Amino acid sequence: MKVFRAEILHDAAYDEIVAFLRRGGIIAFPTDTAYGLGVDPYNEAAVDRLFTIKGRPESKPILLLVDSVAMAESVSRPPRNFHDVVEKFWPGPLTVVVPARSELSTKVTAGTHTVGLRWPVAAFANNLVHRFGRPITATSANRSGEPGTITAGEVRAQLGDSIDALIDGGALPARSGSTLLDLTTDPPVVLREGPVRFETLEEFFNGHIRRQVA
Repeated sequence: MKVFRAEILHDAAYDEIVAFLRRGGIIAFPTDTAYGLGVDPYNEAAVDRLFTIKGRPESKPILLLVDSVAMAESVSRPPRNFHDVVEKFWPGPLTVVVPARSELSTKVTAGTHTVGLRWPVAAFANNLVHRFGRPITATSANRSGEPGTITAGEVRAQLGDSIDALIDGGALPARSGSTLLDLTTDPPVVLREGPVRFETLEEFFNGHIRRQVA
């Protein structure tokens, strides 16, 4: 496993990291909410390897990071309220679940025909997606059932050398995933609460929103 320091990355290092992704490799990298595992979502072998490393059932969809609304539209069929929501909350720690385009692998959508998308604030994650030129996965860099990781050391402790590259972005400020909002239903449903609070979304939707029932 090769280790990079996020704060001193230069063009050649970015090129090397992108090359890992294009060859079907797996990287761990910092986002604005936790460390994530990145692969090319169009490389099914890489996605299979991702599930194996995490010990994660294939019944769960995989989150994708984008660097623009246009990139989000390239892998989804945005519902009516999508643009208003992302104009308000992106870039930021809000993941929206929307209908997926048919060309996106069912391994990524887990057969749900939906996909979770987020445009992150974190500079490295944005630069990486931009240089890669299409979405990358960002499922949490941890073994399924274990806590999310907020330092490179925690990633190493859980995943060892099973990944190809680790981008060390230091310690992240909080151990929390993004807020997860399902826009495929009416009213929208908050599937997971996080940095974007339910009360904030409730105000935005004028009360036309609900929490997921446990």
